[in-house]
Amino acid sequence: MSELSKTNGTTTSANNRAEVTHISRNGLILWVKDREYYLPYDKFPWFKRAAVDDVFNVQLLGRERIRWDALDVDLSLSIIANPDKYPLVSK
Repeated sequence: MSELSKTNGTTTSANNRAEVTHISRNGLILWVKDREYYLPYDKFPWFKRAAVDDVFNVQLLGRERIRWDALDVDLSLSIIANPDKYPLVSK
């Protein structure tokens, strides 16, 4: 196998994925790029009444975009890390 073949392809490290690690009655915990984020339902209401499978079905797209396809929710890491800077417009 050539050196070029060894370096091309998809990286599967934990740095390149998002994972919901816990769901509670008050919010959820999201793990992205070796960092844990708490998403309380009062700041992220889309998840409060969502099906558990839909909440766990999360993807990291690119470097900053987190997507819950079944819930039609897209959030940037900036919004997740600083929800007070981005007040909700609709629920």
